[in-house]
Amino acid sequence: MGFWPPYVPLALRRRRAERALRRLRERGHALSPVVVSGRTLASTFWGGSWCANLERYGDYANRLPRGRAYVRNGSVVDLQVAPGEVFARVSGSELYEVRVTIAALPGKTWKALCKSCAGGIDSLVELLQGRFSKAVMARLCEPDGGLFPAPREISFACSCPDVARMCKHVAAVLYGVGARLDQRPELLFTLRRVDQHELVDRAGRSVPFGRARPAPERVLKVASLGDMFGIDIARRRPSRLHRSGNK
Repeated sequence: MGFWPPYVPLALRRRRAERALRRLRERGHALSPVVVSGRTLASTFWGGSWCANLERYGDYANRLPRGRAYVRNGSVVDLQVAPGEVFARVSGSELYEVRVTIAALPGKTWKALCKSCAGGIDSLVELLQGRFSKAVMARLCEPDGGLFPAPREISFACSCPDVARMCKHVAAVLYGVGARLDQRPELLFTLRRVDQHELVDRAGRSVPFGRARPAPERVLKVASLGDMFGIDIARRRPSRLHRSGNK
């Protein structure tokens, strides 16, 4: 028979995690928790696109739902993004450490993206706010040759005892990245080790001066992401989380 650790109530887990976090703060660690407001994990173009990209991969389908619950209840208490890497701390029965590595976007792919988006992005502000044509959005989000990583380009490790390839703590961190992109979309370019300024510079060379903002038909709503990817993504509607045995 396998060994299953006893269920630890959420309140107790949070107390344990808070003690560990307090020790980290006392040692001078600057923590950056993931805070989700309401039921929607991500509401901007970049955050929504990141989450949608995760959910279209069958490899992750069975592991992602519990990660959503974890990130919603504030269990991702620290998430740091560096070039090609995410380091996070997740509150479970203990404070677990998660490391996610994202492969750099190949130079050939990046050059092709910049070339194909020529004339479709007017400024860095427009890029980071996700205000550009649907054609550019579709190009950036392509499963092969786009900006978002495929499963083969993502590797991860967690200090928890779960032997599954992707535990719920890793899943929570991956969703946490989407929530963080809502606030700081430039971090996606940091993860893929490319320069967003280069994309704007190359894509905007053929754009005439004087355009203040994109036309309404150029703005893609986040709700359209589900139609594009052929999946259901988080929307702002009442929902109820069910408790289950957690670490």
